[in-house]
Amino acid sequence: MLRTRVITAFVLLGLLLPSMFYLSQAHWALLVAAFVGVGAWEWGALLRWSEIQRRLLGVFVALACAGVALIAPDAIGASAIHEFGPVWVVAVYLIAAVFWCLLIPFWLRTRWALGTGAAGLLTGLVVLFPTWLALVQLRIPGPGILLALFAVVWMADVAAYFSGKAFGKHKLAPNISPGKTWEGALGAVVGVIVYGLVMRFATGYAPLALPLWVMVLVLVTAVSIIGDLYESMLKRQAGIKDSSNVLPGHGGVLDRIDSLTSTMPIIALLWLVTQGIQ
Repeated sequence: MLRTRVITAFVLLGLLLPSMFYLSQAHWALLVAAFVGVGAWEWGALLRWSEIQRRLLGVFVALACAGVALIAPDAIGASAIHEFGPVWVVAVYLIAAVFWCLLIPFWLRTRWALGTGAAGLLTGLVVLFPTWLALVQLRIPGPGILLALFAVVWMADVAAYFSGKAFGKHKLAPNISPGKTWEGALGAVVGVIVYGLVMRFATGYAPLALPLWVMVLVLVTAVSIIGDLYESMLKRQAGIKDSSNVLPGHGGVLDRIDSLTSTMPIIALLWLVTQGIQ
């Protein structure tokens, strides 16, 4: 299993890094649309849809994202004219922020069942479309910036794992994800704060005062944990271990981007705010 995970990880990095640094913005948007389409196909499994319905959902979401990229190249940084923060983009991110910061904590507490009809479909669109948009827009300042943002989530996961292993005693959400502990969550917060401070002083990038910067790092870490827990809950309710097996040793696309779906739209919204919404 470990060998399979390592091989898959290297293959993914071999695809991700060259694509992130060398594809045009338009082609990057289409590539991310394809990945999100696979995530939508996996979402259909959470809805307990048939294979044909799942495939149609995946194709629809991928084509919808690609269509937005073609219709609104200004918003994704694929044209000479840049308009990163039009009203519809801000609205998408605000909906995602309300969803993850206000609705999902209550959802996790009450463990509502995900609807298999229109409600479940709408929830999937709220999870996936803002993620696609954020992954495309956050590459506009540069692929290195996007990679550094990915590293925030990776740091949270790694710090949570090791601190949980070393100190974990108090379960964070035993009915949803028994392996997660409060000590692991605290370790994730500390790890992300350290990473954020190092990046701030190493690069000189300081769009916010230091106290606000730390608050944002704590918020992003908390939301990443919420995103992870949310997908774990949905998989448990659907009776599946992984969202799919398209990534051998790692599960599915949703398993790899569960924390990104919650964090990236909020980071993109904060980026637009600090840049000045156009």
